[in-house]
Amino acid sequence: MNTIKAIFSEVLEKIRPTQEEILLIKEIVEKLKFLLNRKAKELNIEYISIEPQGSTGIKQTQLRNDSDIDLFIGLDYNIFKPNYEGLSKTKRKQKIKEDLLWYCNNWIIKTLKKERNFSKFNLLYAEHPYVKLEYTKDNITIDIDLVLYFELELENIKNYGPITAVDRSPWHGRFIRDNLTIEQKDDVRLLKQFFKSCHCYGDKSPVGRVGFIGYSSELLIYHFKKILEVFNNFSNLVNNPLDYYRRNKEELAKITHFDDEFLIVIDPIDRNRNVASAISKKAYQYCNYQISQFLKKPEKRYFEISKIPEFNPNDFKNIISNLYIIEFKDINGKTHYTEMRDKLYSFGDYLRIHGEKEFTHEIKFGKIIFEIYFENELNEYNIAIFCKKPLISKSYIRRGPPLSDKKHTPKFKEKNPNYFLKDGFLWVETQRSHYNFLEFLKMGIKNKIPDNLKVTNLSISNNVKTVSGKKALYILCNMVLPFID
Repeated sequence: MNTIKAIFSEVLEKIRPTQEEILLIKEIVEKLKFLLNRKAKELNIEYISIEPQGSTGIKQTQLRNDSDIDLFIGLDYNIFKPNYEGLSKTKRKQKIKEDLLWYCNNWIIKTLKKERNFSKFNLLYAEHPYVKLEYTKDNITIDIDLVLYFELELENIKNYGPITAVDRSPWHGRFIRDNLTIEQKDDVRLLKQFFKSCHCYGDKSPVGRVGFIGYSSELLIYHFKKILEVFNNFSNLVNNPLDYYRRNKEELAKITHFDDEFLIVIDPIDRNRNVASAISKKAYQYCNYQISQFLKKPEKRYFEISKIPEFNPNDFKNIISNLYIIEFKDINGKTHYTEMRDKLYSFGDYLRIHGEKEFTHEIKFGKIIFEIYFENELNEYNIAIFCKKPLISKSYIRRGPPLSDKKHTPKFKEKNPNYFLKDGFLWVETQRSHYNFLEFLKMGIKNKIPDNLKVTNLSISNNVKTVSGKKALYILCNMVLPFID
């Protein structure tokens, strides 16, 4: 057995779920199905199926100690369809939301709130409402999501798309169940473990907004058959889209909504959906580096999930004056972390767009690179920022229209009486609104941060206050900056 195979074998022994975990999941699912079915009869509710989806469900690609349950309840769309006829897309979406909300409140929550072991009920919203709760027994806690969806024929989804986004999910599970062998499902486990060890997994990915997810990992194994082939081909994923429908890169490029997609892994269930659309370029680049290092010198540590270290200023003396940190506290603790994450990424994009160049396109602070890191359990959110030129001149020379432009030159001269001529153009010295990057950050905070976020620190990196802030700076400096194009 060669080194890589030995490593894979050893890691698998530690990450495969135990038989006890599998049996516990099965026990909980059967209990949920029994309770919901009994209540459905009382309420005269018709449903098609109640089935566990996700990695712990029909896919069976879960990792040890990662035993969340996604229980999907399939409804017959034909029963609801008359309610939506003649409605606009927006009104239909709202009516579906109202209908499913009634099911969540009056069927799911009322049924399970009366039962032992179930607690911490939450009504959450993705495209439409779903119920999140916990099952606790013998000091073991399992997170459970109960999701309503419309059971549609596969060909219907392929030809016309889903009614709601989650209508695809049961077909995802069936596809993986039917198309991956037991050995390939183990390879999925290895791949997910690797992405997690890189801190590039899921919607809490410290590197980039979103990392790789379970379904994308499963499809990578489906296409390349083995994890080693995924690793060998990983660096070429950018140039080689994976399409179940066998369209080449040129054909996919003609589809408008794939134009700006960095990675393309087409959903076998929906030819118009790119499973990899949300995967951050930063996450891909860091994973690509880690894979290359593993292939050069295979070691088990690449599959070991460790805590993110804290930033040490002494390690980055050459760029220490270019690094900044903004530390926040969510003061109400009620906003979902994905919403907070997205708002902070929007803020980071604002800083980058308005900080790198003046509105007239002249260079301002130069290259700005940022990363978001949060620990939502502590309500702590951070933006670590690299700025190429933190201090710049108080003014800059702005180019105006060419002398040959008879329409705009008079207006420019009138508006800028101190203009001068050079190389056939009009020019003027213009005062900057900000020439100190720290002051620019303070202005951005004042105008662009939601009220529920309190700034606890805005400073150069040396003055970082929290452990999570130090981790944010570590991620930026060690896992993002070295791999930026």
